[in-house]
Amino acid sequence: MGQKKLQRFAQIRNFPNVLEYPQDMKGQWKTFFHNTNSVTLELACGKGEYAVGLGRLHPEKNFIGLDIKGNRMWVGAKTALDEGLTNVAFIRTQIEKITDYFAEGEVSEIWITFPDPQLRISKAKKRLTHPRFLRLYQSIMGATGVVNLKTDSPDLYNFTKLVVNIFGLDLLEDIEDVYAEADIGTELKIQTHYEKLDIAKSNRIHYLQFRLNKNFPAELDEQLKQLLLETEAD
Repeated sequence: MGQKKLQRFAQIRNFPNVLEYPQDMKGQWKTFFHNTNSVTLELACGKGEYAVGLGRLHPEKNFIGLDIKGNRMWVGAKTALDEGLTNVAFIRTQIEKITDYFAEGEVSEIWITFPDPQLRISKAKKRLTHPRFLRLYQSIMGATGVVNLKTDSPDLYNFTKLVVNIFGLDLLEDIEDVYAEADIGTELKIQTHYEKLDIAKSNRIHYLQFRLNKNFPAELDEQLKQLLLETEAD
């Protein structure tokens, strides 16, 4: 590990807005933020551009970026500290563990911004909009929870639309090409490091917003799997 990474790992351990594998935080976020405002998560936050950007836009809400890579998270955490954004915090942990840190109804919204699309069908369960993850999100948000996906991957975009359709979720917004729109919301204008790289070389940014308003019966996972295999065969 490089010296710079080591230094950042050491520094974030002393940042008041960064928690690493925190204990006993479930149900305690109102105490942590010293307010009763709603909590929004940015999952796989990387450098935390969305957590910080949303924190600037909405001082009346709380935002938490979550990622396992502390050296990247350092950037967003340091920015939030320098700007005095007391409504922005970060957790260093795996996404699969989110139910350890949040009680039911403690989170109102989730942003997933430019995650690894896990393009191979065999890795579909690792996609952050796969039903196995959506069940986790629903357990901390309830049926009113809203998920936002912003991605340059047409595969992940179409996969997520398929999931929304199979499980009958409320699709609140669907934008195939964000920057082709004449007028987009300020939140969608926030850009992450990976968005600027345009790794997928798609020249398009896709956006979906949907509500976790239905149950996720396990038998529909098999239907999803079969549809993906048929797509791969074609």
